[in-house]
Amino acid sequence: MEPLNLLFIMSDQHQAAAMGCAGHSIVQTPNLDRLAADGTRFSNAYTNCAICVPARASLATGQYIHQIGNWDNGMPYDGKVPSWGHRLKEKGFCVDSIGKLHFRSADDDNGFTREIEPLHVVEGIGDPASGIRDGSLLRDSRVGIDEAGPGGSTYQQYDIRNRDNAIRWLHERAADENPWALFLSFVTPHPPFLAPPETYKRYRHEDVTLPPQWRDSDWPRHPAYEAMRRFFGHDRPFDEATIRRLHAAYYGICTFLDDQIGQVLAALDALKLRGKTRVIYTSDHGEHLGARGIFGKFTMYEEASAIPFIISGPDVPAGKVVDTPISMVDCFPTVLPAVGCPADEKAEALPGESLWDIAAGPDRDRTVFAEYHAIASQNAYYMLRDRRYKYIYHVGAPAQLFDLVADPDEVNDLAANLDADSQNLLSDYEANLRAIVDPEAVDRRAKMDQQRRIASLGGREEVVKRGAFINSPAPGEAPRFRKLQTVL
Repeated sequence: MEPLNLLFIMSDQHQAAAMGCAGHSIVQTPNLDRLAADGTRFSNAYTNCAICVPARASLATGQYIHQIGNWDNGMPYDGKVPSWGHRLKEKGFCVDSIGKLHFRSADDDNGFTREIEPLHVVEGIGDPASGIRDGSLLRDSRVGIDEAGPGGSTYQQYDIRNRDNAIRWLHERAADENPWALFLSFVTPHPPFLAPPETYKRYRHEDVTLPPQWRDSDWPRHPAYEAMRRFFGHDRPFDEATIRRLHAAYYGICTFLDDQIGQVLAALDALKLRGKTRVIYTSDHGEHLGARGIFGKFTMYEEASAIPFIISGPDVPAGKVVDTPISMVDCFPTVLPAVGCPADEKAEALPGESLWDIAAGPDRDRTVFAEYHAIASQNAYYMLRDRRYKYIYHVGAPAQLFDLVADPDEVNDLAANLDADSQNLLSDYEANLRAIVDPEAVDRRAKMDQQRRIASLGGREEVVKRGAFINSPAPGEAPRFRKLQTVL
């Protein structure tokens, strides 16, 4: 493919369904919709881990979490495993970042020639208490849901700066003769659930479609999710009015994000760069918004694990929707050829595939993999997703199986069926999973690494005393630590 510039835009916690081009009935995302109309949208795109720090490490390195060991938000990427940015920089490309990275520190070589106002983990440490997974701690996060509504936030202010920094950067590089890569990473629509009043008022509460299994009588009673609700204080249900208000606020933040992206794309057009620039848009994971009685990310359900993914460019099919499953590890072999950077043997051995090639070809079956070893989980769980089925393997708890063609809301767990067909499917998927990973062995290794990490920070007592924060602060903002509740 012809070497061109690459503008890689990322957001944080943007649910795949929350775009007009994805068929949402009320969310207004006109700029992303135009990007999809001009390019290709992937309808079955997934994170490799539904939480920020591991997901971003996987995206950077093109490897799965169990390969690189960035298990949770207290074990951030430090640049030691080569990223696609390192490869571009080695070959002399300008590869800059603007905005959220959520790596360890700007003092590390993270693979960028410049990091412009990056957001990294707090104090280079992050959230090590998330590695205490024995059920002995609780974190009440109800307040952020109860307070959802119109208002400003430091995240909105930060993303306006990210937008302005990106526009300024494009003006500075407009005359470059050699292809460049810019990683532009917004932090919205990540909580707090506060939307600018002008976008919040676009969403009437009565127009909100309530999410699957939001009533406590319909919650899946799987032990992993029961423990998760208890951990965050969500085992006491929220009323319908609160959930409607939460959705209106979240949609308002999505529209705010879309406007920032639109202004950057308008600058690309004004500088006459669109014809020589490929664009990628995605997010690190989704958001439950009360589906299944869960708020946040953390699971393999569609609300959390599915991500928006759009590519656009002069040679990208326009108006196409691709059903072939993809995941974040596909970004490494996608970025390199976009700017004309050759892959080396290590890059060619990675598990991902070029999304330019997948977009150009017919839909096909393909299996993507995800895993989770972080906050609110006492044991690991893993996902295999092909074009029809989603299989979720829980260490020490029942597996789940969903037919997403017949049951897109994931309310009918086929693993509970005792018929031969369902049981044979479960056996086949478990065998396929074990061909990728030993789930129990990786679960043990993750917990041992987390225990060593906690010991290196002074031990459990010190980590608990430090407390935790709900959201990583924007640059220049002080972290607001909250006391952890010990139950054992």
